[in-house]
Amino acid sequence: MLQAINLHKKFKTKEVVRQVNMQLEAGESVGLIGPNGAGKSTTISMLSSLIMPTSGDVEWQGVSITKNPESLRKVLGIVPQEIALYPELSARENLAFFGRIYGLKGPTLNERIEEVLQKIGLTDRQKDIVKTFSGGMKRRLNIGAALLHKPSILIMDEPTVGIDPQSRAYILDTVKQLVEEGMTLLYTSHYMEEVELLCDKIYIMDQGAIIAHGTKDELKSLVSDNQTIELKAHILSTKFESALINQFPKATVRKEEDLLTVTLAKSEEPLATIFALAANNDVMITSAIVKIPTLEDVFLNLTGRALRD
Repeated sequence: MLQAINLHKKFKTKEVVRQVNMQLEAGESVGLIGPNGAGKSTTISMLSSLIMPTSGDVEWQGVSITKNPESLRKVLGIVPQEIALYPELSARENLAFFGRIYGLKGPTLNERIEEVLQKIGLTDRQKDIVKTFSGGMKRRLNIGAALLHKPSILIMDEPTVGIDPQSRAYILDTVKQLVEEGMTLLYTSHYMEEVELLCDKIYIMDQGAIIAHGTKDELKSLVSDNQTIELKAHILSTKFESALINQFPKATVRKEEDLLTVTLAKSEEPLATIFALAANNDVMITSAIVKIPTLEDVFLNLTGRALRD
């Protein structure tokens, strides 16, 4: 549906986005993550036709939006990082204003406002002035404004920044429902668990370029070919440790009080063997946790841990 082709953006002499290639298929949810200043917001602005690339192109259903932006704008919903609402108007008045911008009017507009208010959980507060709303309520209304015209594709830039946990959970449930209903989604967030929850495919961006992309499992496989197993027992004997080392000669075994950590190749399936060795050495295991790399591990491994301004 939406494709970035060798996108490049310069502001004066500063390169902000460098040769970015991305693709969103119909009904796909795609995450875009990266450190502050990686170029995510500039990329989103080019994908949504708000700014033109220095070079490269964006295509919507095979048609260049740099030459014909209206074809995308009619079916695109954008939830910006900053709240884009009129604080002196009520929730309903805000929705009516944005609905008219999308060309909605009369009964159709009223019907869509009612549907959106229900989806974002603000039916009871629709007549209240927006400046009296909490941060979470404003975020939900911001999302509602982007849904009025039933967009084919939704771009969300950090939609849960700075809100309480309840509002965040409500927004995530709403977005998850939209994805399950077939919405094509491009989602950016600094919260890795949000991207893992919502996205089928993930692009990692750093210093203006895409440095990795794939499914969650494909990205996690970049970090390590190992798995880590944490074993707890009432008593961990040295005989049991030796038996583990003999059984898995390439494994790393570390002991810390009542915790034994075994790191070995993902290709091995060791749990049954470990429990058998424990029984043979009079060790009663109370818990066994298999830990695999997280998306945050991948992110930090690829981009580094140092903060950047």
